[in-house]
Amino acid sequence: MMKFTSILGSKLLKIAKIMIALSCLLLIFFISSGIDRSTAFADQYDKEILAGADFSNKTLQGSQFNKTDLHNALFVKSDLKGVSLFGANMTGANFTDADLRYSTLDTARMNEANLTNALFEGAFVYGASFDGAIIEGADFTDVDFRENVRQKLCKVASGKNPVTGRLTLETLECDL
Repeated sequence: MMKFTSILGSKLLKIAKIMIALSCLLLIFFISSGIDRSTAFADQYDKEILAGADFSNKTLQGSQFNKTDLHNALFVKSDLKGVSLFGANMTGANFTDADLRYSTLDTARMNEANLTNALFEGAFVYGASFDGAIIEGADFTDVDFRENVRQKLCKVASGKNPVTGRLTLETLECDL
């Protein structure tokens, strides 16, 4: 019985070593392979200086950019659902075709930003500034603005969002 137990134990040890080696090989393969690097996982970028950074075509759901300097940053076709951009400086940033649904942009500066065809549905933007922003085709459904901000945006609103089919003027609840 003792020989059987030691033979069984040595075979199990060999199997365990093989499994560890295979796991290491798989890990090396996944790290070095062409895994889609367009996905960036939810991260914290709070209070960083990321001026001019390129986040285009990235999935950044749930990430935090609170009080971050993002002026002239690129977020073209990025998935920013649920992102917190509280107090961020996004002056001149490009959000063309970006998805910002249910994001927090309170007190953010989006002055002169390109928001063409961006989705803001359900976003929290109270206190944000949009002076000089391009909002053609942007969808602001269920977004609460300060009245003076809404009025400024209504003056420059145009277009229809290609994803939702909604008119920018209607999503801003402008007097037509």
